Amino acid sequence: MNKDRLTGLDASFLHIEDGSAHMHVAAALTFEGAPPPYEELVQSVDERLHLVPRYRQRVAFVPLGQGRPRWVDDPHLNIRYHVRHTALPEPGDEDQLRALAGRVFAQPLDLDKPLWEIWLVEGLEDGDGGERFAVLSKTHHALVDGIAGVDLMTVLFDTQPEPVVPPERGARWLARPMPSGAQLLGEALVERLGGPLEAVRAAGGAVRHPRRVLGGLAASAVGLGSFVSSSIRPAPSSPYNVEIGPHRRFAWVRWDLPEVKALKDELGGTVNDVMLTVVTLALGRHLYHRGISTEGLELRAFIPVSVRDEHGPGVTGNQVAGMMAPLPVWAREPTTCFDLISEAMIGLKQGGQAVGAKALTELSGFASPTIMSQAARLATRGRLFNLVVTNVPGPQLPLYLLGREMIDFVPMVPLAPGQGVGVAIMSYNGRIAFGLTGDWDAMADLDDLAGDLRAAISDLVEAAGVGAKKKAGRSRASA
Repeated sequence: MNKDRLTGLDASFLHIEDGSAHMHVAAALTFEGAPPPYEELVQSVDERLHLVPRYRQRVAFVPLGQGRPRWVDDPHLNIRYHVRHTALPEPGDEDQLRALAGRVFAQPLDLDKPLWEIWLVEGLEDGDGGERFAVLSKTHHALVDGIAGVDLMTVLFDTQPEPVVPPERGARWLARPMPSGAQLLGEALVERLGGPLEAVRAAGGAVRHPRRVLGGLAASAVGLGSFVSSSIRPAPSSPYNVEIGPHRRFAWVRWDLPEVKALKDELGGTVNDVMLTVVTLALGRHLYHRGISTEGLELRAFIPVSVRDEHGPGVTGNQVAGMMAPLPVWAREPTTCFDLISEAMIGLKQGGQAVGAKALTELSGFASPTIMSQAARLATRGRLFNLVVTNVPGPQLPLYLLGREMIDFVPMVPLAPGQGVGVAIMSYNGRIAFGLTGDWDAMADLDDLAGDLRAAISDLVEAAGVGAKKKAGRSRASA
C-alpha cells in the first residue's frame, strides 16, 4: 500500500468528525521563565519540521469515495498559520489558561491544511509574581496517537537547557505537486486491485511459517471474541452520554508519580489500575452530587492500548487498539473499588481484548471506504462505552523549549458524538496530570468533577495507608 495512504483506523477519525465532534488530541504545556520571542519560536519549529514530514502535509480525499484519503504535500504551507501567538489578560492565572485552552481546543482544524497548531501563550503568572508562559498544541487524531505524540514531543523539544542545533535539513524542501482528482482515483483503484495480491503473499508466508501464523490467529480469534462480546451490549445510560455541541470546557488535576507508585506497590496492582480507580471513585462522587443513584451501576470506559512494535516509536499515524473496562461507580470504598478494577483488568488482558481490537482495525483496511465511514459513525452512536480514559506514559526527564524548562504537560482527549466527558492522563518528569474535557453544556460542573477527582485521590491514599507512611509535608494532588 502507498505509505502515504491513511490506514483504516486513521481514516476513521476523519469519518467520525462532524460539526460538534472535533477529532484532535491536544495538550496544555507550561514553562518556567519569560516566553521566547514569537519569531524565535517560529524559526525553531521551522528548523525541525523536516524531522516530522507529516506536519508539512495535508489530507487529500479520493473522488467518489473510492479509497481512503492520503497525505499530500501542502504547496501553500505557512508556518505562521500553524504557530500562533496570544496572551492572557491580567492576572494571568490558571483559571484563565484553562478557559483559553477550552476555547482553542473547541475549534476544529482546517482539513485543507496540515492538521496541527501550536499556540504561544504569554502573560501566565506562577502565583508568586514570577513569569511563566504556556504552549497549547493541537494535532488531528488521524495524524498521531498519544504514544507517537510523545515521540514527536521529544523531537520538537530539547532534553537539555542549551538548545540543540537540529540535524541538517539537506536541500531546501519543495512541495511535490498536488495530485489531481483523476490521479487520486486511479491510485486508489490500483491499490484496491492489488489487495488480493497482498493476500496471496500473506498466504505464502503462512505456508512457510504455519505454527507461528496459527498461534497468532488463535490469539486474535480469542481476543476478537472477547472484544466483540463486550461491545454487543450497549453501555448503560448516563448523564455523560448526550448529544454534544461544539464548545468545550477543560480542567486538570495534578498528582505526584512516586505516590501513585507507592499505591500500586501497596495494593498489588498496576499504575493503570490506580488511575482507573481514582477516575471511577470520582465519577461515583460526581453522579452522587448530581443526585443520581449509582446502586449497581457499572459504567464502561474505552481504554486505548498501544500496539506499536519495535519499529513503532517515531512513526506517525495511529497504532492503537483498546479494551472496554468496567468502572464500578457503585463501589464507594476505595480499596474495594481498586480490587474490582484490578481483577477486571487482569481478565481483559488474559482474554486478549486488545489483540482482538487490533485484529478488527487491521481488517478495516480491507473494507470499502463507504462501509468504513458508516461503521465509524455507527460505532460512536451505539453507546459502546460511556467515556474514554487514556493513560499515556510520558518522558521522565525534563524537556526544554528554547532553554525554558517545561514544568507541566496536561493532555486532552477529544469527545466523540454522544460522549460528554473524557479523561486523558499523562506522566511527565515525576508528575501525573489528568486532563478533563467536557462538553460546555453537558458538563457545566466540570470543575466539580475535578474536585471529586482530588477527593478520590485523597480517599485512596488514606484507605491504602500510604499517606500515613509519609512524613509531614508529603505531596498531594493539586489543582
